[in-house]
Amino acid sequence: MRSAGEAYEIVMKHVSMVYGAEGAETAALSDVSLNIGKGAFVSLLGPSGCGKTTLLRIIADLIHPTAGTVTVGGESPREARLGRRYGIVFQNPVLYDWRNVRRNIRLPLEIMRIDREARESRVNDMMELVGLTQFAEYYPTELSGGMQQRVGIARALAPQPEILLMDEPFSALDEFTREKLQADLLDIWSKTGKTVIFVTHNIAEAVFLSDRVVVLSPRPGRLSAIADVDLPRPRQPAVRDTPAFNALVAKIRGSFEEVIA
Repeated sequence: MRSAGEAYEIVMKHVSMVYGAEGAETAALSDVSLNIGKGAFVSLLGPSGCGKTTLLRIIADLIHPTAGTVTVGGESPREARLGRRYGIVFQNPVLYDWRNVRRNIRLPLEIMRIDREARESRVNDMMELVGLTQFAEYYPTELSGGMQQRVGIARALAPQPEILLMDEPFSALDEFTREKLQADLLDIWSKTGKTVIFVTHNIAEAVFLSDRVVVLSPRPGRLSAIADVDLPRPRQPAVRDTPAFNALVAKIRGSFEEVIA
């Protein structure tokens, strides 16, 4: 099993988030403290509306918490974002229809003004990494949902970020495509060594992918449980049929039932 390293990449202390004006407030997160190790694969798991995406957006410096602190490698989220330490993959890959696969992946490198030779080399590497080399000249409308999401992953990785933030990237896909992309993501993670934070409401998905599963309670989201996943790596799809896998799924499901009860 690949070591996740000893250093903490992300440290969250007493993070809370409240939306709305005074008198019409909604608490999304309450007093969340969490450490994520460098190179780890951590899933944020919970029911819809529990604050998973809110927590991811706070880490990404897309929103600011109403209380608490977050540091990323000793820096603020803003410093980490400006330092291009993040790659973000959303539920919808948000591709430009008028750009083919190659040009969609190239976009952040153009914005960064990376020289042409280095840029094209990196785009070629990313297409090979996600298995899209032969589809380089295809446009998004010519691709399946799974292939579009591969483009989104390649584009997020193209600037060579240290941290990959993924917000339910496979939730809109059919079960067969989803399981294939889960296995492919683990292969990409093992090759790149990124720190991955993965948002999902699917327990089996979280167990299959992760080193640790962080369970958030229903709104307001609180850290209700952390499950270490000690299944051996590299993980093959057949691990889903093992007693150890099913025991972990049952354990995490039980933690949800305790919180809801």
